[in-house]
Amino acid sequence: MNFFVDPHIHMSSRTTDDYVAMSQAGIAVIIEPAFWLGQPRTSIGTFIDYYSSLLGWERFRASQYGIRHFCAIGLNSKESNNQKLAEEVIEILPKFLIKEGVVAVGEIGFDEQTQLEERFLQEQLSLAKEFNLPVMIHTPHRNKLKGTLRTMDLIQEHGIDVDKVVIDHNTEQTVEAVLERGYWAAFTIYPETKMDSERMARIVAEYGADRVIVDSSADWGYSDPLAVPRTAMLMQKMGISQEQIYLSCCKNALMAYGLNTLLSEIEVSGALAVDQRNMYENNSVLRGQQPRIEESR
Repeated sequence: MNFFVDPHIHMSSRTTDDYVAMSQAGIAVIIEPAFWLGQPRTSIGTFIDYYSSLLGWERFRASQYGIRHFCAIGLNSKESNNQKLAEEVIEILPKFLIKEGVVAVGEIGFDEQTQLEERFLQEQLSLAKEFNLPVMIHTPHRNKLKGTLRTMDLIQEHGIDVDKVVIDHNTEQTVEAVLERGYWAAFTIYPETKMDSERMARIVAEYGADRVIVDSSADWGYSDPLAVPRTAMLMQKMGISQEQIYLSCCKNALMAYGLNTLLSEIEVSGALAVDQRNMYENNSVLRGQQPRIEESR
């Protein structure tokens, strides 16, 4: 493989050092879904600034290390339980869903599986259908199978094509149900929890990689922004074919999020050209370092 894709990573929570390491490890494309802060947001302005940063500064910061940055915009399930604020967020989402660089509505779904979570999940599924965007689904950490099945039922009720839905945070408990219904099944590789690289390799060996996606979901918690290339290396050591690794660690994600044209572009042109003399609103990723300037490769 010439490059990797991490289609679920929260780079706003990571340092620029992580971008350096990711670029060196061959990660060429990332998708950053909207995430919760770690503590409750208290006003609609905080959402506006956050969504704007995903479209602006974060995209620029990634480009300074040759990485193509896309994002998914949505109201996180955990934040759906503040009804007044959630209603305000739903009102502003259309303004962001039309922006360049937005490839999906997400990540949305269930956390505690409350009535409010279901209400705002349904409202965002309607927006995804209206704007003809793929959906990135967050499956709950507790009662995962129940929440996953209910989510898929709601998606079906809304008449959304399974090809436009990525069900994420899968485990051995949910993978068969998700694949049987024809959805993209994504797996977040965490150190010591949820899904690790060895278990991921075993899932690919058992189910194949036709609709399987590997990502890191690296955020402000204990997580690994190099989870995708590390998993690919372990798959190779365990005898998984290069074709299966290519599908699960690169191609499937681009196909699921409608970026299949980008795949051929990268294969022809390689990494983005980098010119760290560039600025974003008079700010630079550099702090006095010599700017790196490279042609596409």
